[in-house]
Amino acid sequence: MYKIQTLNKISATGLSNFPLENYEIASEILNPDAILLRSADMHSMELPATVKAVARAGAGTNNIPIPAMTEKGVVVFNTPGANANAVKELVIAALLFSSRPVHKAAEWVKTLQGKGDEIPELAEKGKSQFVGPELKGKTLGVIGLGAIGAMVANTAIELGMKVIGYDPYLSVNSAWSLSRAVQKAESLDALLSKCDYITVHIPQTNDTKGFINAERINTMKKGVRLINLARGGLVVNKDILAAIEAEKIALYVSDFADEELLKNDKVICLPHLGASTPEAEENCAVMAVNQLRDFLENGNIVNSVNFPKCRMDAAVPKNGTRVCIANKNIPNMVGQITTVLADAKCNISAMVNQNRADVAYNIIDVENKLDDSVAAKLSAIDGIISVRLING
Repeated sequence: MYKIQTLNKISATGLSNFPLENYEIASEILNPDAILLRSADMHSMELPATVKAVARAGAGTNNIPIPAMTEKGVVVFNTPGANANAVKELVIAALLFSSRPVHKAAEWVKTLQGKGDEIPELAEKGKSQFVGPELKGKTLGVIGLGAIGAMVANTAIELGMKVIGYDPYLSVNSAWSLSRAVQKAESLDALLSKCDYITVHIPQTNDTKGFINAERINTMKKGVRLINLARGGLVVNKDILAAIEAEKIALYVSDFADEELLKNDKVICLPHLGASTPEAEENCAVMAVNQLRDFLENGNIVNSVNFPKCRMDAAVPKNGTRVCIANKNIPNMVGQITTVLADAKCNISAMVNQNRADVAYNIIDVENKLDDSVAAKLSAIDGIISVRLING
């Protein structure tokens, strides 16, 4: 029986993918095998020693202490692309209402209550204060061409915009999904200097915090409209406000409310609505649950932010054992691991080894069942982070 602790309300559709005969799920549970969450902050949480994996039903993982998890051999999953369409649609909406002040127009029309038959004429007279440019023919810069950025770029092309994309780490899958009409920026500065609208779709890391700052804003066209539905820390708020004051930025749309931003009428703050659709919540939950199950039941790792992708297509060997080992990515680890297994008279039927930065992960199938004594010997090897046995 696997125990799953939930730190947030998780879609029932997603949770239904855990078979009840093999899984116990609760928000408070002793000795969980895995944790499933959305936005709950884990940085101050004392992690139970039994936890083997954490799955974030969403793309961002800045609410999870990744380095600490890696040191403990805890695999952290996210669900890239599961909420991409929801975020894409909100970005398109942000493009529209950054140009056409429909939100202000709607609020102004409400002030006409009580005017009766005069309302149509008053509305016609007042509409000139809410004029804004069309998107067609304008240039959009998309920074980050992952699942969301690529979808935004393609939809903007369909709306008649010119699109310039920038992503030095563009994956093959994202490249295949991009419209051929999307132009590749040779540099970030080239994109910033040419675009009427800019939308940011990169993860927030130590390297990208404050990515949009005074220096980069200075490179942008005067009157640019900037959209950030990715992460609040990617943008330096005081630099945004200074640029608005200087009329460098015409309007800023953020999905991350902040006191200093709310005071400015040329900033539209949303309450982190990016993935707030029932479809996105279900998609993320289903994906997170399936990844947890595949890891707990088979040892496979897909869509981890701290461990390499590693999977064994074959099932756990019947009457045998699947050995899942995380270790530091240093020389002679595989040799030491196989020596221990050989000493235990194990015949290895299949093996996969993958590495990512400082960590490596191994899936090893052996034809005989192993006990905890072999796991203890493997764990005693210098550089081993964690060992798990899955018996067939």
